[in-house]
Amino acid sequence: MSMSRLQQLKTYLDESPDDAFLLFALAKEYESIPDTLEAMNYYLRLETVHPNYVGMYYHLGKLYEKIHEPEKAITAYEKGMSIAKKENDRHAFSELQTALDDLT
Repeated sequence: MSMSRLQQLKTYLDESPDDAFLLFALAKEYESIPDTLEAMNYYLRLETVHPNYVGMYYHLGKLYEKIHEPEKAITAYEKGMSIAKKENDRHAFSELQTALDDLT
């Protein structure tokens, strides 16, 4: 993706620093560059500010897998599954379960 999109997202985030969608979008944007460290920073910030943002856990786990930290990936998948179960989000639970099964 272009840097202009990245800058635009950062500008929006300056206006709404805790916006879950913007934090997620920035993490995905950095992943696409690829800038793994910045992507991780935004996922972890999102997890801190919005721990129930269930869609983030799959991507966080995959990023942990990419940087060869399978234990952290497992933790991310399991945490996401717990949240998905509480929120009755069967689709997210299934995706996370598949990712966990593929890893373990």
